[in-house]
Amino acid sequence: MIDAAWLAERIGDRSARGIAASMTHLIRGGEIPAGTRLPTVRGLAAELGVSPGTVADAWATLRRHRVVSAQRRRGTVVIGPPNVPHPARYERIGEFGNRLAVDLAIAAPDPALLPPLDAALAAGAHTPRLNDYTRETITPALREAVEPGWPFPAPGLLTVGGGYEGVQLVCRTVAVPGDRVAVEDPTGARVLDILEAQGAEVVPVACDGEGPVPAALAEALAARPAAFLYQPRAQTPRGHALTPARAAALAALLAPAGTLVIEDDGTGDVSSAPLVSIGAHLPDRTVLVRSYSKSHGPDLRIAVIGGAAEPVERVRVLRSFGTGWTSRILQDALAHLLTDPAAAETVARARRAYAERREALAAALAERGVPTGNRDGLMLWVPVADESEALVTLAAHGVAAAPGSRYQIRPSAPHVRVATSRLPEAPLPLGELAGLLALAARPR
Repeated sequence: MIDAAWLAERIGDRSARGIAASMTHLIRGGEIPAGTRLPTVRGLAAELGVSPGTVADAWATLRRHRVVSAQRRRGTVVIGPPNVPHPARYERIGEFGNRLAVDLAIAAPDPALLPPLDAALAAGAHTPRLNDYTRETITPALREAVEPGWPFPAPGLLTVGGGYEGVQLVCRTVAVPGDRVAVEDPTGARVLDILEAQGAEVVPVACDGEGPVPAALAEALAARPAAFLYQPRAQTPRGHALTPARAAALAALLAPAGTLVIEDDGTGDVSSAPLVSIGAHLPDRTVLVRSYSKSHGPDLRIAVIGGAAEPVERVRVLRSFGTGWTSRILQDALAHLLTDPAAAETVARARRAYAERREALAAALAERGVPTGNRDGLMLWVPVADESEALVTLAAHGVAAAPGSRYQIRPSAPHVRVATSRLPEAPLPLGELAGLLALAARPR
C-alpha cells in the first residue's frame, strides 16, 4: 500500500481534476505500478487538506478511465495507465480457435441472401452534392424512402454507421456515468458492453414471449432510469417480439416518467414479426435505431435514428466532433435498395429463409427433448444443464456457440446462443447438428 504522505507530496493541484491528473502522470511514469493499493479516501484527503468528497471524485474519474478499480477487501487498486475499455462480452463470444468446422456463435447475415449492390452503388455515386463538405444528416432520397415505414412521427432523422453505433451514441447523449439505464434481461452482449464502458448502472427488466414484463418495468422505473433500452422484435437472444397490447401497457407505465425510450431494431426488415413501437404511444419520448446491415448489407454501414427531435439533435451534435455525417453515396445506395422492387423481393426471400432455418433447427431440437422459444430472429436460445460443459462438448466436435452468460444481467438458468442464419454453410446435416446440440445440453 502506498503511503498517503508520500503521495500527497507529489500532488500539486488539489482539485479533483488535479488529483486525477497527478495520479495518471505517476502511474504512466511507473512511479506507482499496477497492483498498488492506494490510501483510503479519508487518509489522503487529510494529508492534502481537502474534503473526502474531492478525493472520491478523483478516484471516480480514474475508475471511469480504467486506471484504478475498487475491490471490496483491498480497497482501491491501480490497474495501469489509461486504456481503451474492451467490449469483453462481445469479444469473448468468438474466441473458439481457428479449427472449428461450424461457427454458430455469430448471427451474421447470409451473403447469398443480400441484395446485390452494383446498381445501388452506381445510383449512390450520382447523389446530388457529391463531395460537398456540408454535413447532411440524411439525404432527401433516404428520408423519402424511410419515412413512410417509420412506426411513429419522427421529426428527427439521421444516419449513423450501423445499429450498435446508433445505440451507443444515443446512450452517450442521454446518460452520464452513474446514471441508471433499464434494459431487458437477457439482452445483446454488445449492449451491455456499451453501457458498462459508459459507466452506466444497468437495471434489469424481465421479459416473456411478448416483450418486457410490465411489472418488471414498473420496478425498474422506481429507480428513475435515464433511459429504457429494449428490442421491439427479433430480440437478441430470446427471439420474442413486442405485441400491440404489451406496447400499450408499457407506454402507460412510461408516460408519467421522464425516461427516454430507446428502441433497438437490429434485425430490421428480415425480422419475421412486424415492428410494434412504444413510439406510437409516446412519440415525443422515443428514439428508434433501425439497422439495415442484416437486411441490405453490413458493408453499407448504415442505421437510421429517428424519433423525438431533441435526443436526435443531441446525437447530431455529438457526431459533429468526428465523422459528422454518413457518406451520401452509401445513403443514396440504401435509398435505391429500399425503393427497388427486385431488392425488396430479395429481402422478403431472406426473411422467409431465416425463419425456415430457425424453425427447422428448433423442431429438430424439440424432437430430441430440447425446447427453444424463439419466434423471431437469427438465433435460438438453447437451455443447457451447464454452460461451460456444453461449450466444451460442442468445441470438441468442431462447433462454436455463444455462452449465454454474456447476455445476462442477472445470473439465471444456463443457456447457449446458437446462430441459425447461415446453417446451410454447416458441413453437418441438420439432424446431426441438432443431435450434437442436444448432447451438449444434457447433464453429465
